[in-house]
Amino acid sequence: MPGCKARGILPFQSAIALPLTICTWNINSVRIRLDIVRAAVETLRPDILCLQETKCQDDKFPLAAIRDMGFPHIALNGQKGWHGVATFSRRPFVSVEKGDFCGKGDARHVAVTLAPEHALGKPLTVHNFYVPAGGDIPDPELNPKFAHKLAFLDEVTAWPPLAAAAADDGRHAVVVGDLNIAPLETDVWGHKQLLNVVSHTPVEVERLNRFQASGPWVDVMRTFVPPKDKLFTWWSYRSPDYTANDRGRRLDHVWASQSLAPSAQAMTVLKDARGWEKPSDHVPVSLTFG
Repeated sequence: MPGCKARGILPFQSAIALPLTICTWNINSVRIRLDIVRAAVETLRPDILCLQETKCQDDKFPLAAIRDMGFPHIALNGQKGWHGVATFSRRPFVSVEKGDFCGKGDARHVAVTLAPEHALGKPLTVHNFYVPAGGDIPDPELNPKFAHKLAFLDEVTAWPPLAAAAADDGRHAVVVGDLNIAPLETDVWGHKQLLNVVSHTPVEVERLNRFQASGPWVDVMRTFVPPKDKLFTWWSYRSPDYTANDRGRRLDHVWASQSLAPSAQAMTVLKDARGWEKPSDHVPVSLTFG
C-alpha cells in the first residue's frame, strides 16, 4: 500500500529469536479495516500485535485472516458493536487474562503472558487496554461517560495483578493501548486550546500520571522522542486533511516495567497509515525490545 514507510523495521523473527517487536493500534472496527491491518503487519513486522476498538464479537472475529498474516496465537475480548481488544502473537502464550473494570462487562482489556524462552529471558506479560473515551463534557457530575473514564482509571491503578506485574523483578511487563489521554503539553497540537477538551484536561492527566506512577511504568515512547518535542498518534476524522495543520494528539501509549524499559531498541509511529484508504483515526505504534 502506498505510503507504508517506517523506520526501525525488522525482518520476521523465528519463534525464539530476539529482538521482540510489539505493536499497538486502535483499529476502529477490525472487519472493516483488515486490508490496512495487513499493510501495517507487512510494514512493521510485529511479533505481537495489540488492537483496540475491534467492534467485533469473539465468534465473528476474522481469525483466518489474522492467521494468514502469521499470527497463530490469538487472544480475544470482544463484544457486539462496541469496544473490544485483541492480541495476536507469533509466539505462544502460556496464559490469557481479561479484566472487567467498573462492573460494566465492557471488553476493554486482555493480557497475554509469554514464557521466558519466547520472550526476553523472563516471562513477559502484555496488557492491552482500551480506556473509555469519556464523551464531550469534562465534568463527571454532568457527563456519566466522563465519570466512567475517571472511575476506570482509578480501578486500573489499584488493580493488584497490574501492580504485581510491574513490581515483579522476575518478569517483564508492558502496558499498551489506546489510553485516550494525551498527558504532556507536547502530546497535543495546542495545550492552551485543549485544556478543557476531554483527553487533555488536568483531572484526566492527573489520573493517568497516577496510573503510570503505580508501577512505576516507563513511558517508552518518550525515551525515543524527548518530552519537549511534539508526538501524535491520533488525528480527528473531522479534519479534511490531517497533514495540513497536523492537529494531532498522542492517545496511544507503550509503557514498560523497570526491568524491560532499558532493552527498548527502536520505535516506529506509522503516521502514513492515517492517510491510507478507509483509515482509522489512530496510527500504529511499534516498540522493539531486545
